Amino acid sequence: MMLAYRLVRLIETHSDALATSLLQKVQNSEVVPLYSNVPAEELKQRVYEIYRHLGDWLLGKSEFDIEKRYAEIGARRAQQSVPLSQLTWTIILTKENLWEFLRKESVLERPVEVFSELEMLQLLDQFFDRAIYFAALGYERALAPAAIAEMSSTR
Repeated sequence: MMLAYRLVRLIETHSDALATSLLQKVQNSEVVPLYSNVPAEELKQRVYEIYRHLGDWLLGKSEFDIEKRYAEIGARRAQQSVPLSQLTWTIILTKENLWEFLRKESVLERPVEVFSELEMLQLLDQFFDRAIYFAALGYERALAPAAIAEMSSTR
């Protein structure tokens, strides 16, 4: 577990550079063009907060905390007219950005460290899977009043 702790600390220490790297990937991606509706500083700050406090998110926060955070993000992106597919892809990019960083920075010294790293990667996957789900839920909830109003006006 010591390696997992070291990797989390490494990520937290480099959180600003990771957030900047993600922002550049989003801005240069042809897959998420409507993320231009999201102020760059807002996106960078949200991602920075996750990377900077990753240990808390993986070990200290409950599923309710993840739901609250990502439902708010999903609702905000709906208000900014970012399609759900682009919101989902950006969360996936956030995870891939992290993997890329870990591949570059991680040096395993012993086989036992592989198991420790796998445990951390499982926690990361679980976190990002829940982030996607709860962001989509928040997005759908934000759109629900508009959909109800639209259905009412067509009757």
